[in-house]
Amino acid sequence: MLTSSWLVSVLAVVLALILGGVLIAAADTAVQAAAGYFFSRPGDLLSAAWTAVSEAYAALFAGAVYDPRAEELSRAVRPFTETLTVATPLILAGLGLGIGFRAGLFNIGAQGQIILGGIFAGYIGFTFDLPPVLHLLLCVIGAALGGALWAGIAGVLKARTGAHEVIVTIMLNNIAVYLVAYLLSLNAFQRPGSNNPVSPPIPDTAVYPLLLGSGFRLHAGFLVAIAAAVFAWWLMERSTIGFRFRAVGSNPHAARTAGISVNAAYVWVMLTAGAFAGLAGSAQVLGTERVLTAGVAASYGFDAITVALLGRSKPLGTVLAGILFGALRAGGVVMQARTGTPIDIVLVVQSLIVLFIAAPPLVRSVFRLPSPDTPRAPKPVVPVTAKEVTA
Repeated sequence: MLTSSWLVSVLAVVLALILGGVLIAAADTAVQAAAGYFFSRPGDLLSAAWTAVSEAYAALFAGAVYDPRAEELSRAVRPFTETLTVATPLILAGLGLGIGFRAGLFNIGAQGQIILGGIFAGYIGFTFDLPPVLHLLLCVIGAALGGALWAGIAGVLKARTGAHEVIVTIMLNNIAVYLVAYLLSLNAFQRPGSNNPVSPPIPDTAVYPLLLGSGFRLHAGFLVAIAAAVFAWWLMERSTIGFRFRAVGSNPHAARTAGISVNAAYVWVMLTAGAFAGLAGSAQVLGTERVLTAGVAASYGFDAITVALLGRSKPLGTVLAGILFGALRAGGVVMQARTGTPIDIVLVVQSLIVLFIAAPPLVRSVFRLPSPDTPRAPKPVVPVTAKEVTA
């Protein structure tokens, strides 16, 4: 999956959208009615299907990128800011997962690491009274530490006992879900005067500032995500520790022979991945929601797996894939409201992307692409005459 080409990844998205269009047409009542007399008037079915699919995807675009119906420019571009807002935790968690994938660790514990990052960021936010910049900085550092410590448990168990990271991180996800639910029942985390599992609001000194004013939800957490992507690129492509991570991921036996401590690398990989996922939790608690709830992670931790795979675990690809999935999530709500198309179609499209990313030969066969293992034909050798040599 991680060695497939960019073309295969793009075509996987295209193929998923095509099949999603088929499902949209099948779920439309007008298409179902026209299908009853298809053999007498086939054009009606094709017209109804085209109308259903085009209107649904147009609404998806209007809810994710640009709304041409809006009277003001600020309202027209607001959907794209919503896409970036939703994409922020996906990018941060996807960067951490991508580092793990390139190091040979299939870390699927971003869900729990986001929760722990949110817990640490939220507690520091609503408990302490500090100056604005210092307060926000400590919350962000706390979020990174929370995610790193939670992922570090899986890294230590992997290094010391050989426990598989998939099993351990799945268990840690469940523990984190019950942990945040328990903490929100305590007086230290529960909002005063309320029995609901919700924390006190994060004060203004500890929240990410809004980038475009009060009319938009886009906050500085998106800038943190971009900075994290740049750091992830430098870490994996230019630093010594990133070289060790990639060496362990390529061949742990050869890395050990070369003097690299594979067990130490496993621990550091998980700590790094958890720190990125913890920052995703800070984006939710300190930016989008500004409060700690039991659903702080939503499904971002699991969606980030697809984001990392679609982005081929590279920082730039992860950023673009995160924006794509943010667009699907933000636009899906508008698509359902305007056309009545079930929002579950968006989940189906995401699942199809996972399926096609996991099966590159299937995508190549659909689009008639040559296999990368197929040897290229040698270039014909053109004989050179004595006259040309002399010239």
